[in-house]
Amino acid sequence: TKWNVAIGDVFEKGKILAEIESAKTSFDFEAPCDGTVVKLLALEGDTISYEVPVVEIETGDESMKNAIPPASAPEPDSYHLQREMPQTGGNTQDKKVCILGIGGYLPERVVTNNELLKEFPNLTDDYMFGVTGIKERRWAKEGEKPSEMAYKAAMNALNKSGMEAKDLGAIVLSTETPDAAMPSTACILQDMLGIRGIPAFDIHGACSGWLYALTVARGMIISGVADNILVASTELQSQIIDKTDMETCFLLGDGAGATIVSGSREGHPIKNVLIKADSKGLHMIKRAMPGYKIPLGIENMNPWIRMDGHALFRFAADGFSTIIRDLTSLSGWQSEDVRWVIPHQANRRILKAAAQRSGISFERFYINIERVGNTGSASIANAIVDLEKDLHKGDKMLLCSVGAGVTIAALTLEW
Repeated sequence: TKWNVAIGDVFEKGKILAEIESAKTSFDFEAPCDGTVVKLLALEGDTISYEVPVVEIETGDESMKNAIPPASAPEPDSYHLQREMPQTGGNTQDKKVCILGIGGYLPERVVTNNELLKEFPNLTDDYMFGVTGIKERRWAKEGEKPSEMAYKAAMNALNKSGMEAKDLGAIVLSTETPDAAMPSTACILQDMLGIRGIPAFDIHGACSGWLYALTVARGMIISGVADNILVASTELQSQIIDKTDMETCFLLGDGAGATIVSGSREGHPIKNVLIKADSKGLHMIKRAMPGYKIPLGIENMNPWIRMDGHALFRFAADGFSTIIRDLTSLSGWQSEDVRWVIPHQANRRILKAAAQRSGISFERFYINIERVGNTGSASIANAIVDLEKDLHKGDKMLLCSVGAGVTIAALTLEW
């Protein structure tokens, strides 16, 4: 137990009174009402039964009379990603599959917190940085399309891999903002690359989409469907956020990423993968409309991304830490073996909480969200591009993500 309040403190409903670790999960203990702390019944570091009260409060909220249960961990199905849930992925070593060159693309336009704060006169840059870990993000220029961003990232990846588009056997692309409902953005990208006759399709895995796509590409190689596969991601989120919604407009940026996955060329070998989804989190982040364009005449629809940030924070921190622990073990590694954790750049506070719960030092989490924001499924590829100059042969790396759905994914590789 880590207390965030002391005796005599006055608090409001929803304040995080304590951070509590249990045998199966970690969670934030929220104040159920306004009140004052009268007594702390457990000290930091104490081990107690889940049935034992941990704090005594005084409140004037009559609706809470006889309604406050003892502080205990929430039921696992309320937001906790259960460790025993079925998993896909794992130790499939029939064929060595490697990641080759990784390419990224970020639009030129830099949008600072101060620019967005014009809609929020009561907030400050320092406050938003404290909440999100973001100072600026990149937004696409007028008329720029998701497929165009994907093409630039793909060409960077091909060049770094020493390959040409004609060498590709398939294209798997992750996006939540396709050019159109159909054809797929992967097919549009195939046309832009000037190639024909290979499979090309989109993956709809939200922020975990690139890792889902890598997992699919790996399976295609192992099964003999294709050999050299372009795995791309592209997200044009600036067009689908409500600029008056604090939950989303400060978080999201635009960008694209790509890599080549190969079963015949030497590169950075993929060790293991895990992908999961937990539909208990369906409500936490969602959008009713597809695509990145907002049509006219939608007065009765809500075209924007909407997020329950508070619920998603708890779910994501637990999802990240659980899959990090599970995949580290599955890969035969100890936590100290992991040189770099490269997470989806969701929110700095979420990632810091995940590090504390995973047993891997936050210093080994690579974070670049301060400069680029949350670029969805494109974030991990761009983070690796940023970090690449500091990577050394043999570095053990763990890539991980949590996204809408809620989708959860992780992949281990050696550089």
